[in-house]
Amino acid sequence: ARRHLSALREATRHNVGLCVLDGFDVVYLDVFRDDDGPRLPQQIGGRWPAHASCSGKAILAYSDRTATPRPDTLKPCTEHTITDPDELERELDQVRRRGLAFDRQEAIRGIVGVAAPIFGPGGVVLGAVSSSGMVGRINLTRIDAAVRTTAVSISKDLSRAQSVVRPVLQRH
Repeated sequence: ARRHLSALREATRHNVGLCVLDGFDVVYLDVFRDDDGPRLPQQIGGRWPAHASCSGKAILAYSDRTATPRPDTLKPCTEHTITDPDELERELDQVRRRGLAFDRQEAIRGIVGVAAPIFGPGGVVLGAVSSSGMVGRINLTRIDAAVRTTAVSISKDLSRAQSVVRPVLQRH
């Protein structure tokens, strides 16, 4: 996925991340920072609440219902974080309709992002790719197609390499 992530960062000039779901958190597998991008707490191996990130919502929308965070885990990160289970479910429905998830200052005040799910063989969601930046410096509607295209490209590569990749990304 690295070449796709690097190309997305070059195309958008914003931070790019690749995440998987672990429990009710996303875990970053790779991060590409833009030179002018904000210094976010994203780091390889770093965790973030899935409900408060565009990557997490992109994965949750296509995961089975057992992956949906329990109400007691929906803690706010900012005043914009979705903490109501019904509101989160409505948001995940929107993600399924659009094929994209948005972070509207839900994870970090002043930061917005867009993410798209990455699918493996059989249409199983494996992770998400995202691009994020500072409010006023990033136009999510201008980069959403690039994020979606990157996710589709990574999904295709994973499907072609399924015998090599599946054991690493398979849920236990």
